[in-house]
Amino acid sequence: MTEDDASLHHGPDSLRGGSENLALAYADRGVRPVAPRFPPTVHGMGDPGFVATLTKIAKERGAAGYPGDGSTRWPAVHRSDAARMVRLALEKAPAGSRVHAVAENGLPSRDIAAAIGDHLGMDTVSVAPEDAETHFGWIGRFFGADLPASSTRTRELLGWTPTGPTLFEDIAAGAYPLPE
Repeated sequence: MTEDDASLHHGPDSLRGGSENLALAYADRGVRPVAPRFPPTVHGMGDPGFVATLTKIAKERGAAGYPGDGSTRWPAVHRSDAARMVRLALEKAPAGSRVHAVAENGLPSRDIAAAIGDHLGMDTVSVAPEDAETHFGWIGRFFGADLPASSTRTRELLGWTPTGPTLFEDIAAGAYPLPE
């Protein structure tokens, strides 16, 4: 997905109420909407999000799992980089812009699981796609989704360069403490 890809969601009954398209529709009415988009993993020390959930599941299951062959990809960004991108977007982006807070375009799920497994000192295993929801719970369908994204246009438009730690650096540094 790039910044040029419009959201497929329209209207109040759609995912998130079609809020991005609704806001951007006001660009030609004197309003300056900007649509920041964030990857599934906005990480940093103490992050309680998706990777913390995957870490907890790995601890409960005794192995860090990934769906299928592990080729599905998740983009990621450190929270400090995401915050800086939002500030720059509010200051510089033209009305109607879509901007991506993406530092890492697409990390393979097997590599995310391997980093979690290394951190926890446990094996990494493949989980059959049909068993992903049972193994991972609610997050299984998200972890099995291939969601590569680009921030090339955002970087050019805003002069934004991510400088924070990578997701793998954060995992190795203990951003996701071992669950009790």
